[in-house]
Amino acid sequence: MEITTIIDPRLIKTNMTAESKGDALSQLTTLLLDGGYITDVDGFIQDIYAREGEGMTGIGNYIAIPHGKSAFVKEIGVAIGVLEEEIPWETLDGKGVKGIILFAVGNDTAAAKQHLKLLSLFARKLGNDEVTENLLLSKNTDEVIKAFAI
Repeated sequence: MEITTIIDPRLIKTNMTAESKGDALSQLTTLLLDGGYITDVDGFIQDIYAREGEGMTGIGNYIAIPHGKSAFVKEIGVAIGVLEEEIPWETLDGKGVKGIILFAVGNDTAAAKQHLKLLSLFARKLGNDEVTENLLLSKNTDEVIKAFAI
């Protein structure tokens, strides 16, 4: 499984402006809805916040990987946002967030296995400082995909 084959270019938003975590999640969730990955924005966001309550999803280096298993997910997908300005977010290093990788995963057993594979795959890539730096500097969809191709 390669990240570049998982990424749907329609689910990438660069040069993003958001006032808050909620605003950013709303924008990315709308991409998932428009792409046919989820059936309900509000319900999906509630499931994301339920997961956020279990522990922070800001992994450091200005990156957050919010996710949550949800009955509102029709197809596993990953929405990626690159913000122009850092926004407040609970993170391991106390910094805000400029890059968001939002996972949409169903709540059945098969989806749970896929969820873990996706998280592991993205975590390995995001552990590489060059990938993270290139992602945060991306100005368009092609640059985001290229960042993960390293």
